[in-house]
Amino acid sequence: MRASNRIAIQFLLASFVLVAVFILYPVIESFRLSFYRLILTLPWLGQKFVGGENYLDLLTDPIALRSLMTTVTFVAVTTPLEVLLGLGIALILNESFRGRGAVRAIVLVPWAIPTVVSSQMWRFIFNDRYGLFNVFLFGDQTELYIAPLADPALAPLAVMAAEVWKTTSFAFLVILAGLQAIPTDLYEAASIDGATAWQKFRFITLPLVKPALLLALLFRSIDALRVFDLVFVMTQGGPADATNVLQFYGYKKSFAEGMIGYGSAISVVVFILSLALSVIYIRSMGSRILEKREAR
Repeated sequence: MRASNRIAIQFLLASFVLVAVFILYPVIESFRLSFYRLILTLPWLGQKFVGGENYLDLLTDPIALRSLMTTVTFVAVTTPLEVLLGLGIALILNESFRGRGAVRAIVLVPWAIPTVVSSQMWRFIFNDRYGLFNVFLFGDQTELYIAPLADPALAPLAVMAAEVWKTTSFAFLVILAGLQAIPTDLYEAASIDGATAWQKFRFITLPLVKPALLLALLFRSIDALRVFDLVFVMTQGGPADATNVLQFYGYKKSFAEGMIGYGSAISVVVFILSLALSVIYIRSMGSRILEKREAR
């Protein structure tokens, strides 16, 4: 074996060790703990094997079922909005104009800001006493100010708005990469044939950028399913569990109430949902790529 190959294997082994320690082990341990009843505040009781009881309890837990619906709604609303807005921004910034590079950098700023920081910023924006949200709506009429984060109907919308603002930039970046991979010759030929801007978008841009759109949907859907820090900073799952997504509910069960087994079962459910979404998107992307190859 050559020295270069040995060095490459050593680097790969180091990476595999890190993945095993920080990714595979926590996942496997969460699966294991989900079959036990373990109370963090009562360690002397030990770990009692209960089989699938934690999962059965999830099916009859009204808060867990509501958290699941809240999570699904969150994903169903934010992900399409992020991809559509990202597509629109990418189409604009794919054109040539002065200062395009600077504008692209500015668009990426929300994504570059840590989620905890942006969540705190939006918490200030929706503050019922001095938030910009109320200032824009009511100006100096302070008697009309409302508290969106304390309203069960408005709080989910506020959290969704913060999520869309932050992560649309990521969808834009993925879609822009897809747009830049489209050969310009196709647009030139379409212009010669007299195609309109809408026809170019419908018959050239949209079909060829679909893999990038699906990739953006995949990453954003998985990330939205695992949303935690946004809810933790802005609402703590309230008011009245209106923003209590599954991931945050699992955190509360595990660390606030000390029910490690039950919290692990919730984490496993989130993992399975993310895995199922990934399989669906990847199979869809694979079938489209195969169709394109067969068409050629």
